[in-house]
Amino acid sequence: MNSINENQPEDNFKDLNGAEAITKLKELAEDAKTCFFCSNIKTGLPVSARPMTVQEVDDEGNLWFLFANDSETYKELQSEPLAQLFFQGSKYSDYLNVYGITSIIEDKAKIRKFWKPILKVWFTEGEDDPRIALIKLEPTEAYYWDNKHGNAVAFIKQLAGAAIGKTLDDSIEGKITV
Repeated sequence: MNSINENQPEDNFKDLNGAEAITKLKELAEDAKTCFFCSNIKTGLPVSARPMTVQEVDDEGNLWFLFANDSETYKELQSEPLAQLFFQGSKYSDYLNVYGITSIIEDKAKIRKFWKPILKVWFTEGEDDPRIALIKLEPTEAYYWDNKHGNAVAFIKQLAGAAIGKTLDDSIEGKITV
């Protein structure tokens, strides 16, 4: 029995490094905006997962989040700084898995940079709420699944492949090394 990869007419794996890796990380994370942020991942118990919105992927590839310093997430990251993020940008592509080391940062200037009025739902005292803290996640491993030519081309290739009985997959995947 042949695997799908043995039936591929083209290469569907591409590892990314350096500037190209950071560009892909920024593109996928910032387009998806929200991820499942998983902490408490080394305990042997079920992980703690919650949806969180990435505020920025900086020029070094670090991911930034706002969160509350009185939350369970805060307590978990203080005792175990490892976290894993799962992004899904669309129904068919733009997937990203990031594993890394977190730092909790209390930088009022950076908090102001990320502040949006809607955040007052969680931080009722506004951008100066003493409960606001930042998470900086420095990726140590990342992996992506995407398509090469956009969703429209990927869909057409799927239809054509189904019609002629060949694997015409437009997907691309690989490691991201920042």
